[in-house]
Amino acid sequence: MKKKWYLILTLILFCVIGIYYYATFPAINIHIESFWMVVFVICILLGVIFAAQNIGKKVKQQNKVTFTEIRQFPLLSKFFLVLGVVVIAVFILGSIAGSTFFRAKSYASLLEVKKYEFSKDIEESEQITDIALMDTDSARKFGNRKIGSLSDVVSQYEVETDYTQISIDKTPMKVSCLKYASFFKWFNNRDKGVPGYVKVNPVNSNAEYVAVKEGMKYVPSAYFNYNLQRHVQLKYPTKIIAGYHFETDDEGNPYYICPTVTARIGLFGGMDVNGVIICNPVNGDCEYYKTDNIPSWVDSAYSGRLLTQKYDWHGTLSGGFWNSIIGQKGCKQTTDDFGYKIIEDDVWIYTGVTSVTGDQSNIGFIMMNQRTSEAKYYSVSGAEEHSAMDSAEGAVQEKGYKASFPSLINVSGTPTYIMVLKDAAGLVKMYAMVNVEQYNIVATATSQTEVMKKYKQMLNKKGVSSEEKESQTSQIVVEDINFIDTEDGTMVYIKDTSHIVYKQLFEENEELIKISKGDTLSVTYDPMDNGIQLMTAFEILPK
Repeated sequence: MKKKWYLILTLILFCVIGIYYYATFPAINIHIESFWMVVFVICILLGVIFAAQNIGKKVKQQNKVTFTEIRQFPLLSKFFLVLGVVVIAVFILGSIAGSTFFRAKSYASLLEVKKYEFSKDIEESEQITDIALMDTDSARKFGNRKIGSLSDVVSQYEVETDYTQISIDKTPMKVSCLKYASFFKWFNNRDKGVPGYVKVNPVNSNAEYVAVKEGMKYVPSAYFNYNLQRHVQLKYPTKIIAGYHFETDDEGNPYYICPTVTARIGLFGGMDVNGVIICNPVNGDCEYYKTDNIPSWVDSAYSGRLLTQKYDWHGTLSGGFWNSIIGQKGCKQTTDDFGYKIIEDDVWIYTGVTSVTGDQSNIGFIMMNQRTSEAKYYSVSGAEEHSAMDSAEGAVQEKGYKASFPSLINVSGTPTYIMVLKDAAGLVKMYAMVNVEQYNIVATATSQTEVMKKYKQMLNKKGVSSEEKESQTSQIVVEDINFIDTEDGTMVYIKDTSHIVYKQLFEENEELIKISKGDTLSVTYDPMDNGIQLMTAFEILPK
C-alpha cells in the first residue's frame, strides 16, 4: 500500500505538471527564473510525497515535524529536499553573478556603438513624399476601415492590433495579420484558416487587404495545437522566445518571426537575441536561424524596446555601477519613445539621447538596425522629440491638432523633425517640420511639398543653411500637361519642348487649369536635384 500510495501521488503530480506545461508552454531553459522556481516546487513536492507517511505520523503525535525527524525521512525524500535547497542556492548565485552591481562593464559592452557625423551619414531629403510618417494608431484606423468594407471577412475576423514596420523593396510598409473574432469563429473556420492580412502604406495612407493563397492556420488567435505561440514553443522547447510578430517577404508571403534570447551575463542577466525562428503560418513549418545567418528580408529580429534597453545599459554603465548611481559622469539614456527609419532595405529605430538628469533636450541621437543591432550615434544637441511635438502643436494651437511621434531627416545638412498633425478623430490634417537644434524654427502646411518649401525658406532666412537654391525664371513652350493625384493632392506636371518637367500643386494655383498644350509660358521655379523643377508662379504669354 505504501508503494502504491507513492505511485498515485507521483502520477498526480506529473499530470498536474503536464497540464501546466501544455497550458503555459514555458521554455525549459536554465536562463529564465521561472524554470528554477518550477524545479524547486517539484523537488519540494516530491520530497513531501516520499515523506508523507512519516510526516502524517509525527503531525498526529505532536502537531509538528522537527529537523531531527527530517533526518529520518526516506532516502528519496531527503534527496529531493536537498536538491530543492541546491536549486535555490544556484538561483541566488546565478542572480548575483548577473547583477549590474558586479557586472556593469559587461552590460555596457553588450552594444557596440560607433560615432558618425549626421550630415554626412544620413542622406539629404530633397522631398518628403517618400517618408513614413504614419504611427501605429493611424495604421490601425486605416486597416480597420479596409476590413470593415469587406463583408465576407469582417463577420469572422478582425485585424490584430500590433502592426510591424517592415521594408518591402526599400518601401516602408506596416503589416498586420487578421485574427479570429472569437473561439467559436475559430472553431468554425479552423480548417480553412485566416484568409489574409492588411498592409498599410505609411507614406500615402493607402490600406490594402491581401488574400493569401492558402489560409493561415497557425496564428496567435488560434487555439490548442494551432495556437502559434504554443506550436513554436513545443517545437523548440529549450528556446526562450521573446515575442512573435508578423512579417512578409518581398514577394508578399506571410511569416511569423519569433526572436529567441539568452542570458549573456551570469544566469539571467543581459538578455539578448541569439537567433530567430521563422514560422510559416500556413503549414506550421519552422526553421531556426542564428543571428549571423538571418535572411535579409527579415526586418525585425531585435525589438525596439530591447535595443533601447541595450543602449541604456551602454550609456549608464560604461563608467561603472557606482558612477551610474552617484557621480553619473558621462551617463546618458534614450528618450521614452522611438521612431522608424528605412535605410536601403533595412528598418532602423531612432531615438534621442539625453542626460540621465532627464532634461528637455537631447545631446545626440542613436540609430539601431532591427535585424543586425548595428548602432550609430550622432552627436547633435537640440530639442527632445516631445519638445518638438509641443512646438509643432503650438504653431497651430487654435486648431487643437496633436502631433505624432516625429521622423528624423536631413534637410540641407541640418537634422530635422518631420511629423503629422492629427485632429481629434485621428485624421492627418497638416504636416510640420521642426529644426532639431533651433526648435523655434517651425514650418506647417497642409501638404508635404509645401511644408518642405516653407521649411527651407525659414532655414535660409535664419541663416541656418545657405544651400537653398535661388528661384529662376524661364520662357518655355508647353509640350504636354498632366494632372496626377498624389498624397498631397492633385499635382500638375508640365513638360516643355526641351523635355524639362515642372510641377506645382493644383490647390496652390487654380489658374493652372488654363494652361494648354502649345502655350508659351514664363515660369518661375525652384531648381530640384531630381530634375523635376518646383514651379512657384507662371504667366501665359500671348502668341
